[in-house]
Amino acid sequence: MSTIVGISTAPGIGGIGIIRMSGENTFNILDKIFVPKNKQPIEDIKGYTIKYGHIIQNDEIIDEVLVSYFKAPKSYTTENMCEINSHGGNLIIKKILEICLKNGAEMAEPGEFTKRAFLNGRIDLAQAESVIDVINAKSEREVKSGIKQLEGFLSKEIKEIKQDILDVLVNIEVTIDYPEYDTPEVQEKEIKNMLEKIGKKLTKLEKSFDNGKIIKDGIKTAIIGKPNAGKSSLLNAILKEDRAIVTDIAGTTRDTIEEFVTINGITLKLIDTAGIRESKDCVEKIGIQKSIEEAKDADLIIAIFDSSKELDKEDLEILKLIKNKKSIILLNKSDLKNVLDENNEIFKNTSKNILKISALNKTGLEELYNKITEMFNLNEINLDNDVLITNIRHKNIIAKAIENVKLANKAILDSMPIDIIAIYIKQILDDLGEITGEVVTEDIINEIFSKFCLGK
Repeated sequence: MSTIVGISTAPGIGGIGIIRMSGENTFNILDKIFVPKNKQPIEDIKGYTIKYGHIIQNDEIIDEVLVSYFKAPKSYTTENMCEINSHGGNLIIKKILEICLKNGAEMAEPGEFTKRAFLNGRIDLAQAESVIDVINAKSEREVKSGIKQLEGFLSKEIKEIKQDILDVLVNIEVTIDYPEYDTPEVQEKEIKNMLEKIGKKLTKLEKSFDNGKIIKDGIKTAIIGKPNAGKSSLLNAILKEDRAIVTDIAGTTRDTIEEFVTINGITLKLIDTAGIRESKDCVEKIGIQKSIEEAKDADLIIAIFDSSKELDKEDLEILKLIKNKKSIILLNKSDLKNVLDENNEIFKNTSKNILKISALNKTGLEELYNKITEMFNLNEINLDNDVLITNIRHKNIIAKAIENVKLANKAILDSMPIDIIAIYIKQILDDLGEITGEVVTEDIINEIFSKFCLGK
């Protein structure tokens, strides 16, 4: 493979910038551009060593740097590798990158360092995908979930399931080759027990995606209500900043406002919507339609009502919108004289989750957070012991494997020949191989790593 180079730190001005280089000629290129204070032959330099010196071009000092040496196979990519730690100015980092390119390195593609780690066998594909999850994590639980997958917890689970299959598949292959030595009843029982065992494991993994999706993507939460019910005040109270404009004028919010917030370790994607009411204003009507669409697509709807006023036709339409959906009814303005309370039959027939708050005074927020935690069983998500599926690609592959378990069972019930049953069982193995990367096309590999940032 060629020797690649890329900037591994984010664009912008910072204390340091890191230029990463990997490949067979890494140290040859480095020797042309780096003058360490204490010169040593490369064979005398140990891996995991940092050297101080200068990057030079035409005998001119470009920057004062520290260079980390990683010798094959003990590096991120398993190749010879170095990281040049320079000052963090954009011009300096780009200049050092250009010098590396002029001296024989090639520009790395997005995710190419991690791709090489996968192709060279240091990590499997599931672990490689977890790298981007850790980078993009928005909450502590998401970081923890990504780290667990990076450490190989999902891969270990997949490997155990595959071993359960292989233990039986070996006997099936012997039966196909030497049918005279087989007892059909014993063979069928062994296959059924294996299919039942792996079926339960795969189903548990598939179901874990519900919690995994929450950890990775957060809970999409739409805040809906009439104009001036207190939607924007609630958003500001949760965010602890004046993110949305709050006035006494109805219809201030014309478009959706989206913000992320972490509650009890889980990310909420909060969407403040335009007030839902009948309107002749064409711009406001577009905003109202978007509010309705967001509510339909949300994981959770927070419907907010002005508890100081009687329900009207527009309030009833909002209650119809949240019927049979995961929702919380908030009776806002509890600091005023209330005419609505939690015992209202219309509310009780719409949602089991009814709370009183004052968005203005920021009271009742803790009860709201606890209710969300309870509704989504957030305290029951045990990242220390449970393997969670957070990747939709993995979930879809596991669903395929479960379907092949069912087909194998049906083939047994239909008294199909053992070699036909074996086809479905081998397909389960291939399905699971797509998760770890043992059975995967180049197009899928390229698509996965194209989502990575440069220099990773």
